[in-house]
Amino acid sequence: MIKEGFNTEKRGLKTANITSDLVIVGGGMAGTCCAITAARQGLTVTLVQDRPVLGGNGSSEIRLWMLGATSHMGNNNRWAREGGVMDEILVENLYRNPEGNPLILDTILIEKISLEPNIKLLLNTAMYDLVKRGADEIDYVLAFCSQNSTQYHLKSPLFVDASGDGIMAFLAGAAFRMGAESADEFDEPFAPDHKYGELLGHSLYFYSKDTGKPVRFVAPSYTNKELAKLPRFKSFNLKDHGCRLWWVEYGGRNDTIHESENIKWELWRVIYGIWDYLKNSGEFPDMDTHTLEWVGTIPGKRESRRFEGAFMLSQKDLVQQRQFDDAVSFGGWALDLHPADGVYGDQPGCTQWHTKGVYQIPYRIMYSKNVKNLFLAGRIVSSSHVAFGSTRVMATCGHNAQAVAMAAVLCKENEITPAEITGSSTMQLLQRRLIRSGQYIPGIELSDPDELAQQATIYTSDTFTLTGLPADGPWKSLEFAMAQMLPLQKGKIPSIRFQVKVAEPTQITVRLLKSLKKGNFTPEVILAEETFDLALGERFISVDLQCIIENSEYYFVAFSANDKVQIKCSETRLTGILTVFQKFNKAVATSSRQEPPENIGMEAFDFWLPERRPAGHNLNFELESPVNCFSSEQLVNGFFRPTTRTNAWVAAINESQPFVELKWDKIQVIREIKLFFDTDFDHAMESTLMGHPESVMPFCVRKFSIFDGNGTLLSEVRENHQSSYTLKLDQPLKTNSLTFRLEHPSATTPAALFGILCY
Repeated sequence: MIKEGFNTEKRGLKTANITSDLVIVGGGMAGTCCAITAARQGLTVTLVQDRPVLGGNGSSEIRLWMLGATSHMGNNNRWAREGGVMDEILVENLYRNPEGNPLILDTILIEKISLEPNIKLLLNTAMYDLVKRGADEIDYVLAFCSQNSTQYHLKSPLFVDASGDGIMAFLAGAAFRMGAESADEFDEPFAPDHKYGELLGHSLYFYSKDTGKPVRFVAPSYTNKELAKLPRFKSFNLKDHGCRLWWVEYGGRNDTIHESENIKWELWRVIYGIWDYLKNSGEFPDMDTHTLEWVGTIPGKRESRRFEGAFMLSQKDLVQQRQFDDAVSFGGWALDLHPADGVYGDQPGCTQWHTKGVYQIPYRIMYSKNVKNLFLAGRIVSSSHVAFGSTRVMATCGHNAQAVAMAAVLCKENEITPAEITGSSTMQLLQRRLIRSGQYIPGIELSDPDELAQQATIYTSDTFTLTGLPADGPWKSLEFAMAQMLPLQKGKIPSIRFQVKVAEPTQITVRLLKSLKKGNFTPEVILAEETFDLALGERFISVDLQCIIENSEYYFVAFSANDKVQIKCSETRLTGILTVFQKFNKAVATSSRQEPPENIGMEAFDFWLPERRPAGHNLNFELESPVNCFSSEQLVNGFFRPTTRTNAWVAAINESQPFVELKWDKIQVIREIKLFFDTDFDHAMESTLMGHPESVMPFCVRKFSIFDGNGTLLSEVRENHQSSYTLKLDQPLKTNSLTFRLEHPSATTPAALFGILCY
């Protein structure tokens, strides 16, 4: 037993001293992705999280779905899901948890951290103070764990603030902002005025379920019983079972840091008021058997402090898709601002305006301009309030934080500060390391003199040549304008034959469209068009637009809307080939055409969106001459997802044993092999609430094997579902060839490979 008498002196807490290469405060998606990325690169990491679970707003404590540039597949950002660890987590969650259970996501995040021996995870541990070394450098931070009554002294040469409110950066004295800039500071016409409000509020979610028997509800005394009078309450959808009410938002007129508990209490009043009205007003008899299953105890926080880096991202950087020499990440969520009055206001719950494509995010927004060993991650990165409306979402935060982690690795290797990475040679090394790890940086390919696959001669089994797609799918009505996206090569485009079914004599117009900016997927330039008179019944039409195209990129063969016409579809799903529709997703838009006010600096354009599976078929078509868009050279072109081209080698669908072989003129010494697969970067993979029709993307190669030049099996994988696979060899391999044998994912989806890396 332990027995200790009275002590006249104050007792001290148990204290643990931990020294590591990197201390990360905050275990949301930014901190989690940062920790995993850094640990896999060899850094020792201490991850401090003040909650019992990881994931922040995506965890089971708050239950918001993770999203980024894909934006519910409701914008024109094709193949825009984030890469690297962020992608790995989303893909793994889909595999284990297509139903979107937030508790399962908790287990995945904890598992990912626990598998990294270089990470020391401190849950239920809040940082509360720090000690500086001089005016502009952090020496160590102090944290306290409420569960083991232990105080921690965490020392490191480098620190990452991913805490959401920026507790470490604030205590370190770093320059910050809170609220909205004036429109003229960064020339941002979309900057809100005081009537709209300068801060986004908090939201609280709840779950309900049907018990099958009558359930009584007695509202607590603090319930707000006046909610039925609020305009926004009229949009409640009983099928949502409560939790999708993101618009239950409050606090934008408050101090969203120091008044956060007060905001939470007000949100509880709102939630129980909603439930009281549903249960006891008599207007919703279907809710008689429903009960509250879960109500959040901490709100999802959107905005508080933003800290100043060497550069501040602002509206025109996003809208104009400006290019940066130090680009390390990307975004694509709408510029999404919310009225400060939230649920108590009479304005729409949000104002979302989309860019025409994804935008680059520069490294210079990811470190403090004042504190020389402090990185910024998550929603506190250096941006204006308007730009923050887009950069704040979880998948973007996680993707940015991977760049922070890799930068920390370079800082240690080169004994430099975060700011010193901005030199051209070190920045190019950072970009190279990121792309190798699966990070996607728009417009930047992997250029790596140490990579061996690009030095090899590539041999493959028969390659898929695009001559058309078979007519084995359903008929699709032209209720909306519809377009088949095709990666065409410069020169004269071939004529294309489609099969249509006509309910009564009518006309349709077929246009060839492209984006104004190469690399975007917003079809806004009409290159050619042809109108067809259609008689009753089934028939083929040949579209011969007699058009010479100047660039090899994606083009849209678009049919005008006409609900009297159906087009035959195909069951074949093919990497980099997609059908889109001129319509809108009400989760992120209000019309199929974005028409912003002229004075807010946003662009007008049409949305062309894919359908989610099990819909989303390609059209059946036949090409007059083949399009060679899946050549083996794309395996080593430095891009690992579709961009302006497919960037994939695809095996012929009738090839029984697809393979890729790399051959070198002399023996190579290989320690690591990496393969990149197609997990459909166009699919949003929302992590919670929204279920998905499959647990493995239909394009993903599940079974493959790797052999050396002697035919020795190096690796065999039977159940792959991830975007990349890395084989680290126990002993360096000396060989002059490697062979990769793949199996088609299905009878209607040929095997595809985005890239091979060898080191």
